[in-house]
Amino acid sequence: MSASEPLVRIVRGSLNDEELAALTAVLMARAVAAQQAAAAIAPVEPMAGWKRLERRQPYWSPVSWQQAA
Repeated sequence: MSASEPLVRIVRGSLNDEELAALTAVLMARAVAAQQAAAAIAPVEPMAGWKRLERRQPYWSPVSWQQAA
């Protein structure tokens, strides 16, 4: 299925209230499952990535053990 192709197309007839409700429930369940799958993939950083500038040393030697990460 391409991005320009519609997800659902009614070929013949029309939907009554019950069929429309069932279709809406199925589409909402698919949307929720897609959101949960995307949230499960997102990496979680266990620690903050920032440091306070006043607590950092202004210079480390290029051969320092602190630069080996």
